[in-house]
Amino acid sequence: MRNGPDIAGLAALIGDPARATILEALMSGLALTAGELAREAGVSPQTATAHLSKLRDAGLIVMAVQGRHRYYRLAGQDVAGAIEGLMGLSARLGRLRTRPGPRDAAMRMARVCYDHLAGELGVRMHDAFVERGLLGAGPEGLHLTEDGRRAFRAEGLDVAAASPKGRPLCRSCLDWSMRRPHLAGVLGADLLQAILSRGWASRDPASRAIRFTPQGLERFEAFLAGSPAVPAALPAPLSARRAPSSR
Repeated sequence: MRNGPDIAGLAALIGDPARATILEALMSGLALTAGELAREAGVSPQTATAHLSKLRDAGLIVMAVQGRHRYYRLAGQDVAGAIEGLMGLSARLGRLRTRPGPRDAAMRMARVCYDHLAGELGVRMHDAFVERGLLGAGPEGLHLTEDGRRAFRAEGLDVAAASPKGRPLCRSCLDWSMRRPHLAGVLGADLLQAILSRGWASRDPASRAIRFTPQGLERFEAFLAGSPAVPAALPAPLSARRAPSSR
């Protein structure tokens, strides 16, 4: 008998098409009902319930009861990171679904990836901070520089706070649509909350897309460039160190 992690068993669990779709839907960071997840996966409610039971037993998702409703969400950042990594790997290997539609165009531009900004604008944010020297990219991954620490503190971000359960402050994550890294970690989550709190963008209730207003996009671009015209302080407190909220 072999000892160690059962990679094959976990891969088989995730590899079912309906369960994979359910996990991708939960990458929104929202808590969804079995009915909502059944529609996402294109299966009956009874089939979705069976899949959800298997995912719960494996520790990949958790359930919360609110009144008569049961809501499901990913069990934590480590699960989200694994799903995100598989999505990025699939994109890099060319294993993509066919026929992107109008909604997919919005998702490619900006979307939620569990709790941080992904898509073209997420990649642009990552690159802008590296180019400005706020983040350093090296063999050991992404790190916050002293210039970055000062700049983000000036924006109201508590970059000195400890991350829960050892979660990194910042890290690069391969974006499945752009095939280049976007910014994840606690800093990435805080920045997405700031973008939404400032009213630059809002979440599309029907998908994971983040929709920027024209003025919000201008301010976002100015923020990436370090423009002094951007309002000085982000709203506080930011919510990235808490689990994503249920709806």
